[in-house]
Amino acid sequence: MTKLSVNINKIATLRNARGGNNPDLLEFAKNIELYGAQGITVHPRPDERHVKYADVYDLKSVVKTEFNIEGNPNDKFVKMVLDVKPTQVTLVPDAVNDITSSSGWDTIKNESFLTEIVTEFKRNNIRTSIFLNPDLKFLENLNKIGTDRVELYTEDYAVSYKKGNNLSIQPYMECADVLNQLNIGVNAGHDLSLDNILFFKQNIHNLLEVSIGHALITESLYLGLESVIKSYLRKLA
Repeated sequence: MTKLSVNINKIATLRNARGGNNPDLLEFAKNIELYGAQGITVHPRPDERHVKYADVYDLKSVVKTEFNIEGNPNDKFVKMVLDVKPTQVTLVPDAVNDITSSSGWDTIKNESFLTEIVTEFKRNNIRTSIFLNPDLKFLENLNKIGTDRVELYTEDYAVSYKKGNNLSIQPYMECADVLNQLNIGVNAGHDLSLDNILFFKQNIHNLLEVSIGHALITESLYLGLESVIKSYLRKLA
């Protein structure tokens, strides 16, 4: 079964819009796990416009499943991850002012930097994942970098699938096959939804984990959080 990790950034955004602690991010994390999700994902950004750094520390004692922290590994982020020691850290090259993640790493230009960061996290027994576009040239040096997993950036797939272009899955299939040969785990995330998750799951060999936030929370407004989580779990089984 592919594990479902729920990104709770949007819950934090809603809380921050009014100040205070409603909705309660920690209670949402507990309920998401109660409803069957196998992980919680957060992506704190430097301006703390949704999940705050303090939230990440608070979640450390709350999350009982897998805890995945995403972000650009600046000094503050690295310190936080080493303090919290989550199950997994996902390295994402998002710029300070990005609304959301819009591209994966260039592993060729950033090989030395990524190797240094990955080595430090793995030294502290934290599983590492690198956010990548589905481009084979960025997979060639992954064994040098030493990452445990790759999270494939799925926006292109989601946009094309909505237009009826099922061939958009092809580069993801090719990358997954190479990653399997390299013994590097395959994760995926960004714009995956109840509409497109099943086709993706059926075509990607050994898909270990998907991280879903915006679509899942939006769907939950219509269908209810528990119902939506159980729908994803059925499709990922």
